[in-house]
Amino acid sequence: MIPEGLHYTKEHEWIKVEGARGRVGITHFAQSQLGDVVFVELPKVGRSLRQMETFGVVESIKAVSDLYCPLTGEVLEINSTLESKPEQINAAPYGQGWMIVIKISNPKELGNLMTAEKYKAYLAAEGH
Repeated sequence: MIPEGLHYTKEHEWIKVEGARGRVGITHFAQSQLGDVVFVELPKVGRSLRQMETFGVVESIKAVSDLYCPLTGEVLEINSTLESKPEQINAAPYGQGWMIVIKISNPKELGNLMTAEKYKAYLAAEGH
């Protein structure tokens, strides 16, 4: 459950680059570790974020975890559906469970992220 074509962080976020925009969420691994997600706090549209800056929080029955922005950019959209249906993060972390869309400021930062293959190897090396 690690889709090709996305870029991944060591903190288990993904970003799908769509031209100058990037759609961001958490990985299947992250949501499975968290358990049932009961609440998500997302940033306001227009907020500027630096690469790996905290942009929100996801809360589950087990834990509260910070969310980190994979690339520097400005928040263009948030998935407001998650306010009333946070369980979509568990049901479809790469689909309906996306969190934010950013306008990418520095595409060169993609080099700091992992491909699907490297993310699989990272999880294996971490014992997952």
